[in-house]
Amino acid sequence: MYQLSADRGLGIPFNIASYALLTHMIARVTDTDAHELIIQLGDAHVYKDHVDALEEQLKREPRPFPKLVWRREDVGRKGIEDFEYADFGVEGYEPHPSIAMKMSV
Repeated sequence: MYQLSADRGLGIPFNIASYALLTHMIARVTDTDAHELIIQLGDAHVYKDHVDALEEQLKREPRPFPKLVWRREDVGRKGIEDFEYADFGVEGYEPHPSIAMKMSV
């Protein structure tokens, strides 16, 4: 995926999660494995009012990635529109406490 403008504090984490999920959904529909997500960033930037929050985040020890699980064995077999919110499960998600960042404009 190519992203023209990339807010490192708020936008990129949301986009990684969103496009990773879409990658898994497409792999499920096409009966393939989701292998990797590659994102190329154009203008990657950090807003001034996010610096302190991101410095705090960088001090944290990374935790293992959670795992996406399908809650229905046949989910996605009829096509991309077959998915429902209840079909997605996440195992092993152990987040750190949240760090507030306001939306910069």
